Amino acid sequence: MSHLWGAQFMSTKDPRCTWVIPCYNEANRLPYLKYVHFLKANTTSFLWFVNDGSIDDTMAVLDKLQKKFPDTVGLLNLNKNVGKSDAVRQGVIKALETSNTQSIGYLDADLSTSLEEADLLSHKISTSCNFVFGSRILKLDNVIERKWHRFFIGRVVATAISRILQIEVYDTQCGCKVFSREWARVAFDKPFLSRWLFDVELFFRLMRFVGKNNFLSQSREVPLKQWIDTADSRVSWSYGLKLWWDLFKIWKTYR
Repeated sequence: MSHLWGAQFMSTKDPRCTWVIPCYNEANRLPYLKYVHFLKANTTSFLWFVNDGSIDDTMAVLDKLQKKFPDTVGLLNLNKNVGKSDAVRQGVIKALETSNTQSIGYLDADLSTSLEEADLLSHKISTSCNFVFGSRILKLDNVIERKWHRFFIGRVVATAISRILQIEVYDTQCGCKVFSREWARVAFDKPFLSRWLFDVELFFRLMRFVGKNNFLSQSREVPLKQWIDTADSRVSWSYGLKLWWDLFKIWKTYR
């Protein structure tokens, strides 16, 4: 069972871009003031927070933010924890149902990718570009801070994912992606096989929808200017083994 706050405000003025932000026990690490700063300056974006069955004070923090910005913040409260993949999926579906937003993306609640940079990515969505995703490629002119063990594991997983997808992609797992309305509807239509590797399924679904060549020509992998690793992670170490089983299931289903 779920409950909605703020959805009624979206019918009067459709946002240019809607961001879905899944939250699970984020009360002590949600960068509240960064959200406030962005919402004061940006009136063309809508933030859909999905409280994924948190057992701390996350709901109270999100409720405070929604009441402060009722025209640009919506809140979907899930009574039971369903995992990131379905929390994002339910948020995207609500965004599609309650507005004619032009594009829909999702972000990590800790804002490892800032709202300002995510907003810049959303401006790349156009008639010829339906999917844009951030990439944590370290270059001379950007700041990418990742713990060495996460970077190492991430590169191993990313290489395996690229081979499974059979496309050259550096970073499928960065938590900042934005889609055109049409592509979002296709990508999030059905539940995902994996709670965490749903990003890989998104690529498969979109390639199946438009074909590999059209997918490649209408997608953009954009190196981020800044990405900061957070102190903790919602992915447990025990998932390391299950991750490969999830990858196998995804490959077997979509090949």
